[in-house]
Amino acid sequence: MNHLVSAVLGLSFAAGLNTYATVLALGLLGRFNVLELPEGLRVLASTYVIAAAALLYVVEFVADKVPYFDTLWDSVHTIIRPVSGALLAYGVVSSVDPQWEVIAALVGGGLALTSHTAKATTRAAANLSPEPFSNWILSLAEDAISFGLVWLVGAHPMLALAIVLVLVTIAAVIIWKLSNFARRIFRRAA
Repeated sequence: MNHLVSAVLGLSFAAGLNTYATVLALGLLGRFNVLELPEGLRVLASTYVIAAAALLYVVEFVADKVPYFDTLWDSVHTIIRPVSGALLAYGVVSSVDPQWEVIAALVGGGLALTSHTAKATTRAAANLSPEPFSNWILSLAEDAISFGLVWLVGAHPMLALAIVLVLVTIAAVIIWKLSNFARRIFRRAA
């Protein structure tokens, strides 16, 4: 049961940061038998899904490095990432009681939205910085977290669970702090 909770939370959080990296990593790990994918996620190891995820990951990799365009990209993905997190969570628990599938999907979508919101607000704030490297550093860190969480979920589920709990706390603080900052800016402008 702990490994299911770890997988639901870890994959959902990773999908909120970078859906395509998460799906690509899961597909490759499943394809090369490094990780046994649950029945509901085995389709991710298909050649077509891996190819599509790889292509979309490359597009996101480039889009994420361009200041301001990354904010537009994140806006479009405000729907894609939470839905992906919900679908991945649902797929993880596809062999359990249907009520748990629905609960997992709800938790997964909410968690993906949380990590996505923290990512999007951090990136929007970074765009205000005059130096050009913060976007690159943030983007590479997000990719590393996504790939790393996918691997940890399979290799060390309890460690993945602990890391996700820390990351969720950090994400909540980021969202809270940046929303306060945004409110102050809008009050001054008004």
